[in-house]
Amino acid sequence: MSHILLKGGFLIDPVSGVSDFKDILIENGKIKKIEKDISPFAGCEVKDIKDCIISPSFVDIHAHLRDPGQTYKEDIRTGSLAAVAGGYTTVVCMPNTIPALDDASLIRYVIEKGEEVGLCRVLPAGAITKGRKGKELTEMSLLKDAGAVYFTDDGAPVMDSHIMRKAMEFAGSIGSFVADHCEDLSLSSDGVAHEGEIAAALGLPPLPPEAEDTMIARDCILSLHTGMPVHICHLSTKVGVEIVTWAKAMGAKVTAEVTPHHLYLADEEWLDFSCVAKVSPPLREHEDIEAVRWALASGIIDFVATDHAPHAHQEKLLEHHLCPPGMIGLQFALPIVLELVKKDYFDMKRAVEVLSTKPAEKIGLKPPQIKEGELAEFTVFNPTESWEVTEDVIYSKSKNTPLLGRKLVGKVKYTFYNGKLVYKG
Repeated sequence: MSHILLKGGFLIDPVSGVSDFKDILIENGKIKKIEKDISPFAGCEVKDIKDCIISPSFVDIHAHLRDPGQTYKEDIRTGSLAAVAGGYTTVVCMPNTIPALDDASLIRYVIEKGEEVGLCRVLPAGAITKGRKGKELTEMSLLKDAGAVYFTDDGAPVMDSHIMRKAMEFAGSIGSFVADHCEDLSLSSDGVAHEGEIAAALGLPPLPPEAEDTMIARDCILSLHTGMPVHICHLSTKVGVEIVTWAKAMGAKVTAEVTPHHLYLADEEWLDFSCVAKVSPPLREHEDIEAVRWALASGIIDFVATDHAPHAHQEKLLEHHLCPPGMIGLQFALPIVLELVKKDYFDMKRAVEVLSTKPAEKIGLKPPQIKEGELAEFTVFNPTESWEVTEDVIYSKSKNTPLLGRKLVGKVKYTFYNGKLVYKG
């Protein structure tokens, strides 16, 4: 028999309510015993995890794995490697692939490819409209039956409000939901950077925050009137927070996510003129960052989603109007969230919730159970260990992040999935 004993860790499990020092004994992939001070024995592999947290593994409901069609940027294997290095065992990949995930056969392809790789659970989101063109709804029932966990045209906002209303109503009627990339294209135009002092000083085409705010308002109002759920992707503005706060108070079935980079990086990243800072929605000003941090702490923003968006090095060297938006994020979410714990925005339990149990609940996934008799599926991380972001430690094919060369605090030590140790840091 194979035995692994994790000794000295502090278990935080929001589902069971456990928050205490515990040892965990794993036998043949299953959790055999959770107790204090389990004694080692012959043939048992002991892992000293003193100073570490044991938590349910992380769930990312918004990532780009680029397969099919753009595997020079990322593929399901490299995306899975980055995921488990970041403590994630479930990743929902976006449908802005080539072709778009608007057909049941493509949904099954992604699921089967993820199962073949076997490092983590890879679940696809289906497109709202055919080809993500915003004109005609996909056959949502067929996509859901094939395994699509929700619907989005992410990267392409659904501009037609009638189409969006129909999508919300139909997705809701089959027990699913739509998620929207909120951007009014008539307002965003050719903008690349947040409309503010930095864009003005550098002469960058400005992207006004109201391009995001007006679409958030539309979606919230549609949700309120239809009674159907809607999810706001990558919320990034102070006004957007106020709109979602209002909608929730009115009883709308609205949820929202925030990315690690919108919690941590400001539009000042553009000061070196590098397009690695180009994301959509753009990096905002400090008052927006402060607003989304407190919204995450209070529950107005429900959880963190990485919007992991790999691009090839040569693509990020293009002129700002040609460079594609996006940056990688799967390996950086944990230390960025822990920075907010350190600064007293919220406690460690809330950190685990926003990385793990809350996004799992949103997609109807039973959070991994850290209890005796269950397959080992959890993350072990050291909240005080620092590490430098270098290309060598990034598992993604792409390295497009402004964090290169910086030190982060909070490191994943072990990730267990389906009874297997899939990452050791």
